[in-house]
Amino acid sequence: MSVINNATKHFKNKLAGGLESMEVPEWDTKVYFKPSATLKQTEAVVALHGKGQVMEALVTVLIMRALDEEGKPLFKQADKFELMNGVDPEIVIRVANHILNTEPDAADAAKN
Repeated sequence: MSVINNATKHFKNKLAGGLESMEVPEWDTKVYFKPSATLKQTEAVVALHGKGQVMEALVTVLIMRALDEEGKPLFKQADKFELMNGVDPEIVIRVANHILNTEPDAADAAKN
């Protein structure tokens, strides 16, 4: 097997693992998420952060990564406006940071 096959197999196995979760009492829900993101997802967040659009980056994390207990997305791209303007920023920050902090390398990349 080639290195690329080994690398993709490893990542597929990582993504196939169980979901992690956190309680969000203010939203009367539990937010589930996979413990890792693809480089493409990470790139989108890092790009926004690099432009100084930190809150938009955190909202993007929620749109891309927040799931229900069945693994279906909680938010759609169409929810971005409402997440940016009609949701408590403290909760968005807390949930998005929790998701990001499950993978320290991506969180560190977003800070640079």
